[in-house]
Order: sequence, then C-alpha cells, then structure tokens
Amino acid sequence: QVQLVESGGGLVQPGGSLRLSCLASGRTSSNYAMGWFRQAPGKEREFVAGINWSGVSRNHADSVKGRFTISTDNIKNTVYLQMNSLKPEDTAVYYCAANKVWGVLPITAYGYAYWGQGTQVTVSS
Repeated sequence: QVQLVESGGGLVQPGGSLRLSCLASGRTSSNYAMGWFRQAPGKEREFVAGINWSGVSRNHADSVKGRFTISTDNIKNTVYLQMNSLKPEDTAVYYCAANKVWGVLPITAYGYAYWGQGTQVTVSS
C-alpha cells in the first residue's frame, strides 16, 4: 500500500514558478507510475503529467507541455512537478497519484489507485 503526501503549493503571480513535491511511502518500485492531476472548482479532475519511477517514460498534458516538468528522485522516493510560466488558468488543487503499471502510462484518474490529499496552487496578480 502506498501513501502520498504533496507539498509546495501556494500563491504565485502569473509568470512565476513553483515546484510541487510528492513524497511516497510504501512498496513503490520501478513498475509504479506516478502522476499529477489538478482540479479547479466546478471542473473535472485533469491529467497534468505522468512518469514511471525509472524515469524512462514521461508524459505531459498538452496544456502544460513546455512549461511543466515531472521528474523523480528515487533515493528520496519523491516525484516533483516543476511549474514555470504559470498562468491564472493553472489555478487548481494539484493531486499526486500512483499505481502499478506494466505498459503505457495511464492518463486518466481511473488508471491510478493511490492518491494524496492535494495541494492548492493559486496563480493571481
């Protein structure tokens, strides 16, 4: 069983940067996928980025490609989301997720079994 704890959210002005962290505890391994999702008020939970622990496979949503970067630190059992050039439409609660996978990284919420509590990101002037 995997426990996930996000941190690093906060208030930032448009064009600014934040780095989110997700500390994973439990029986994660190289065949685990890690993902970031976000959910704005009144909207569906949206895939942001995914990665496997080995870092061999990565995927970013078109809406954040070129601005956000997902990465892992296997020693620290942590997955990061570096968020640059932030826009007001990036405002949401950001969730870390995990699941065992054997192929293509899942890009829907149904593809992830374990979830963190979320961290608020607010982009506003």
